[in-house]
Amino acid sequence: MTFRLAGYAALCGVADPEGFAGQCEALRDLLVEANKTVNLTRITEPEEFAVKHVADSLSIAREFPELTTGYGKIADIGCGAGFPSLVLAMAFPNLRITAIDSTGKKTAFVERAVAALGLRNVRVVHGRSNELNCKPQFRHQFDVVTARAVAAAPIIYLDACDFIKRRTGRFILYKTPQQAAEDLPALEIACRKSPVIWRTTEVFELPGGAGQRLFLYSVPGSEAGKP
Repeated sequence: MTFRLAGYAALCGVADPEGFAGQCEALRDLLVEANKTVNLTRITEPEEFAVKHVADSLSIAREFPELTTGYGKIADIGCGAGFPSLVLAMAFPNLRITAIDSTGKKTAFVERAVAALGLRNVRVVHGRSNELNCKPQFRHQFDVVTARAVAAAPIIYLDACDFIKRRTGRFILYKTPQQAAEDLPALEIACRKSPVIWRTTEVFELPGGAGQRLFLYSVPGSEAGKP
């Protein structure tokens, strides 16, 4: 089966799916070239890249379509080579993305990609979230904190709990069903003194049989009873 990225992008609410697909191919070219000297990812073949990096990153918009239109500020913790940061920035210019990673070679690549792709809605930060969490310029600044393939949810939450805006901010974490099942009990302990409740989306299949995915997300206690 040949995966058509533009078609999937349209389902995710991308306004210019063909243009987005072209940008993603340009990003893949940058990644392939950088990978010759720096080990950023093993996933570089065209279809595998489109499914496992791009479509996976983009799937957050299918589950949370409000991200496609609102002028939200998103912090991507452990952005790696730019997934989902770069994908979301290309897909939705309305978003303001802060891409964070503690590995300099990764943030250096993301900075080069941002410049090469002409993205104006991405800020790249080299640092650890648990240290940035204490700095005024990061505290209560973000509508959404996300992370993909980084660490267990309780660690992400405790390291960056003050990133989100008071009362309205939330965590939306990329997880597999097994990861979510393992994380939820520990999250209940980690959040026992805070007015935060955690939920999961329905499980869904990534294109091309690439596996199952869901999102583990936080809800302020005052909002927990709402649909």
